[in-house]
Amino acid sequence: MKFLSKKSVLAAAVSFALPATMVNAKTFHETLANNLAEAPLELHEVIVTFDNEGAVTESQLDAIHALGITGGVSMHSLPVVGVLATKAQVEALYQRDDVVSVWNNDKLELENHEATKLTGVQKLRGDRDIRLNGMPVSGRGIGVVVNDSGVDGTHSDLSYPNHVVQNVLAQVNLRGFSGVLPITYQEGVANTDILGGHGTHVAGTVGGSGMRSDGMHAGVAPGADIIGYGSGAGLFILDTIGGFDYALTNQFTYGIRVISNSFGQTSDVGTDFNPDHPTNVVTKDLADNGIITVFSAGNSGPGESTITGNFKKAPWVITVAAGDKDGNLADFSSRGVDGKGGEAVVDGEVFVWEDRPTITAPGVDIISARASLSSLGGLSAQDDADMIAPEQVPFYTVSSGTSMAAPHASGIVALMLEANPNLQWREVKSILQETATPMAGLAEWEAGAGYANAYAAVKAVLDGVEVYGDTVKQNREFNAFANVTEGDSFSTDVTFLPVGESPAETFEVPEGVSMVIANASIETGTTFVLEDPAGNTYSGGIGLPVLGSSTGTAATGMPGTWKVYMRGIGCIAGACIDPLGVTNGAGVPGTTTVNIRFLETAGFTGIDDAVGHVAQEFIENVVANELMDAKADGFKPDDALTRVELADTLVLSANVRQALKGNEASFNDVDASMAAAVNSVTQKGSVLKDLDMVNEALMTSDGEFFDAAAPVSRAEMAYSMVQALGLEADAKAFDADKVFALFRGEEVEVIDADLIPADLKGYVQQALAMNLMTVEYEVVQKPFSFETETVAKFNPSASISRGEAAFIITQFDTKR
Repeated sequence: MKFLSKKSVLAAAVSFALPATMVNAKTFHETLANNLAEAPLELHEVIVTFDNEGAVTESQLDAIHALGITGGVSMHSLPVVGVLATKAQVEALYQRDDVVSVWNNDKLELENHEATKLTGVQKLRGDRDIRLNGMPVSGRGIGVVVNDSGVDGTHSDLSYPNHVVQNVLAQVNLRGFSGVLPITYQEGVANTDILGGHGTHVAGTVGGSGMRSDGMHAGVAPGADIIGYGSGAGLFILDTIGGFDYALTNQFTYGIRVISNSFGQTSDVGTDFNPDHPTNVVTKDLADNGIITVFSAGNSGPGESTITGNFKKAPWVITVAAGDKDGNLADFSSRGVDGKGGEAVVDGEVFVWEDRPTITAPGVDIISARASLSSLGGLSAQDDADMIAPEQVPFYTVSSGTSMAAPHASGIVALMLEANPNLQWREVKSILQETATPMAGLAEWEAGAGYANAYAAVKAVLDGVEVYGDTVKQNREFNAFANVTEGDSFSTDVTFLPVGESPAETFEVPEGVSMVIANASIETGTTFVLEDPAGNTYSGGIGLPVLGSSTGTAATGMPGTWKVYMRGIGCIAGACIDPLGVTNGAGVPGTTTVNIRFLETAGFTGIDDAVGHVAQEFIENVVANELMDAKADGFKPDDALTRVELADTLVLSANVRQALKGNEASFNDVDASMAAAVNSVTQKGSVLKDLDMVNEALMTSDGEFFDAAAPVSRAEMAYSMVQALGLEADAKAFDADKVFALFRGEEVEVIDADLIPADLKGYVQQALAMNLMTVEYEVVQKPFSFETETVAKFNPSASISRGEAAFIITQFDTKR
């Protein structure tokens, strides 16, 4: 959604022919203005916000009625009313001095709501088979300390003393003491978040009730008891240790089992774990007493060795990286170091530490409670306006960071402890990792075990399941691996012009680059094209909203000068827009940012049989990024890809949630080593971006047999790839008889479309439109003519080779 600031209202008045007097008001929603201009006489759903401290007054309601508006609803306590009104009625309302805004009643996709969907928290709440004493699992009876800037207990979502059961204002200022005295706290303070608002946002994510949003922005564990420990916006190590001390001292008073910490030390990146660090000492004491410590990984990414504090590498703590709503790792999220770790002897026991996050949780564009004295929302004002319903903005704000991911994980831990209060840190940490969703293309040192899955974690606790984890990459030994490093990465702006010379940007690819990978976000009916020094072209696929705006391609590395330029559609549905080729194709003129990165390879193990193969670079790419594995005796690029191998590939490349069955046998022809992968891809809602977990499985199965050894057909491959991108609805909506492929900017009819199963045609069309799969092109002479035409064959029943699968997975990864 886009909103107009006060400064831009006059320009909007010109654009949408609105009265000039509207400049006196604050905001006229742009979407509403567009809708009114298109249908001025129709009734539109409009939200009107008045400049009141309480509810809409009687005189304001009378004014609405006087305009002839008869349909609407007013809030009990808020100065907001929703009405059905025409363009003229809305304009009349907007001219009133006491109207703050008029807004279109848009359908909202609220990001905290999505975060709890993403990790299965909402599925857990909605599962009627999972109840404790008749109620959903919510963290009830578990005390969680928010060790932060403070908590605003005056917020309805965190009301003190009922939900925030204790709120402590404390700051250890050594210069304020005249002697060595016991630490003191000021307890019973309703609002301890008096400077930043950070702690209130964190507390809301842990377990806010969502009262101000009718539950929409509820935290992960709304039944938990929150204990705020506020040291102000400026923290020192002693301040945070004071929070740990308070947690341990008052453990039995408030049932404290979790302490959430969203702070770090940027001067302490890249260091080894040191058990003598004071924070490590105190977190070990808490662990020994049943209190589980959760840390944010830090916001110093994307480079390696950027976790902000050696105390986040302690074996007994949970350190959380930040992911987005598509299952990707946030660029800012701190990373560890590949293979770095060691042993430490603490209290006579040998502990193994690793330089990596434990898991990943949502940390991008998180909506949570806004402190009444907050300065946090100042930097996110535009995001708040774009993402939060207007009447909710006073109570919620948007923020991003691993600071937002850590409390999400803290809430999940509270859910697990309610399910089994006897769990200790080892069991909790193990279950979180074993039930995590593997993240495609990411290693443990970057994202930990994967994306947290609250639903699976609580199910594992309640059911005593010990069969999870077989798809988690940290538990796997790959048959093939690569010494591949990320090379340079950069972005370039490329302009599309329908006519005239097509502008092209150039860039240099040095020796040693094995793959050039590019992607862009496009919704203008155009595509970008990479051209290597030999003139080979690689299209990113047409970017249209119905197909998803993320387009991309991968090309074999070749040293020299490369080009990147934009093209439009030359033909649509077989009808050529520009048969003479005097334009650059159809599309909306504009500039697109194309992101380009290089992969550099220094050798491989396990794929010697791919050397010299036409698919070598793609095989090297999928192996290097752990998107696909070799067989025990080589990659076997010309062998047919079997169904069980596709299942294995999907759990590596498609962000597939683990099945609740774990590795329990479900099919007679699937051995124990592959059971978990097959279970995952044959369950509904398995892809991480399927927030409601309702889409059909990635692979179909028949009764007691999976047909594991059967080759994967090209039509089946199209289905699985498109399904993995979450495009089920678009594929099923396809109802045309003809299927088209994209060839040099033109759509070419697939002549064997009648051989594609009817229920898979939409999937094949999507796969071809997005450049996920290729077709066989042939130039044929038209009957009784010297003219030729290009035709395409998809060969839907032909099997996919493993080498071709490597190509398809490489393309898929640029669009995921």
